[in-house]
Amino acid sequence: MTHTVEKIGGTSIANTPVILENVLINGREGNDLYNRIFVVSAYAGMTNLLLEHKKSGKPGVYSLFASAENKWQWSEALTDLSKAMRKKNAEVFGDHTDCKVADNFVLERVEGVRNCLIDLHRLCSYGQFRLDEHLLTVREMLAALGEAHSAHNTALLLRQHDVNAVFVDLTGWRDEEKMTLDERIQTSMAGIDCSRELPILTGYASCLEGMVKLYDRGYTEVTFSRVGALTGAAEAIIHKEFHLSSADPKLIGDDKVFKIGKTNYDVADQLSNMGMEAVHPKAAKGLRQAGVPLRVKNTFDPHDAGTIITDDFHPDEARAEIVTGIESLYAFSLFEQDMVGVKGYDAEILKALTRHNIWIVSKCSNANTITHYVNCTRKALKRAAADLEAVYENSEVSIRKVAIVSVIGANLDLPGLTARASMALHEGGVRLLGLHQMTGNTDLQTIVAEEDYDEAVRLLHKELVEVESARKGGDSSEIRAAA
Repeated sequence: MTHTVEKIGGTSIANTPVILENVLINGREGNDLYNRIFVVSAYAGMTNLLLEHKKSGKPGVYSLFASAENKWQWSEALTDLSKAMRKKNAEVFGDHTDCKVADNFVLERVEGVRNCLIDLHRLCSYGQFRLDEHLLTVREMLAALGEAHSAHNTALLLRQHDVNAVFVDLTGWRDEEKMTLDERIQTSMAGIDCSRELPILTGYASCLEGMVKLYDRGYTEVTFSRVGALTGAAEAIIHKEFHLSSADPKLIGDDKVFKIGKTNYDVADQLSNMGMEAVHPKAAKGLRQAGVPLRVKNTFDPHDAGTIITDDFHPDEARAEIVTGIESLYAFSLFEQDMVGVKGYDAEILKALTRHNIWIVSKCSNANTITHYVNCTRKALKRAAADLEAVYENSEVSIRKVAIVSVIGANLDLPGLTARASMALHEGGVRLLGLHQMTGNTDLQTIVAEEDYDEAVRLLHKELVEVESARKGGDSSEIRAAA
């Protein structure tokens, strides 16, 4: 029988009553509960405590362990993590006996990790062993704790509701055998009958490649993608807290945005580049190559079909589908008067940005200036700037805070698109700092001041989505049907 592979994100899985009613069960009974495979993220906030806060950079267990400032502060942070996990257990299970089972699971994992890190500290007190050589492994081990916690809890909870749920631990806990990602998934899924069992998989999977090393925080979607491809899923489904819409409803208004009914993987890639993470680019590649369609559904609107993303969707009629962006990033520019006609500058910049793990969103260049628009910490960018100034002594490196607003569509070949976007911003009082349009006709990027981000989104959405819809005589329901 065909089956689906479904991913539940951290914010959704943290809302236990809603995810249980709207997604995990959703009115199903008997055999209808099965032929689904779930891949779950850690509860919202847990990975921040384990590694570091994704936005603020506040150190978690890993960052404190990697730092030499306080030798044992990481252990206190690990204790705080254990308390946070057990508090979540109490929230999920209440007075049920499964709360004790969940607490014991947390204590076993957390104390196992604590003992491991203590032993590693002791080992590295000898000169022959260096702590920095093991930090990537430590980061992987800590990341795995969050997903193991949420997946184990979800399986326990489902069994309370007479669902034959199976906790599938891909984290490699106390497993001495090294495997590739595909081997880990195939070995762990062997013997599971999806027609009678409901597998709940950890979003983190231990593998030779190193999930966090390769994909950072996007590893859950990569696991989800590979499970879908390897098991021959009929469809891959991501459960989000919102519909995939033409813009952020909180910014534009619920009455002005349109839900996207259907689009393609090119659009998904552009959204991921803007930080929306409709699906991780590496995950999209796996699903696209396997011919598995992706559906994005709203957890709070379970009866809506959501957005279907396929590789072969190419609308004949051009239209702007989504206006989104990044409200705070840096324009990182290297100016060198003698750059014109000389090769190597771009390669050296890319080396510096890669060395400091800086995410490049977009770039542009002219005869003597190369500008990268990057999303990272100022500290990392200053280090990259210092590297480049050491290589190019006569160069000038400048850093400026900006915002990027992107107009995205599967077919963006709209007549006068660039002129209309520029005029809309000009008439709305927003100064245009940069404008990039690629030949692929999937996105138009505008660079504006950080404080103009919200207004730029409103202006572009109004001109290119709302006005265009009104011109064609459509309302939101017709747009959904057409999409």
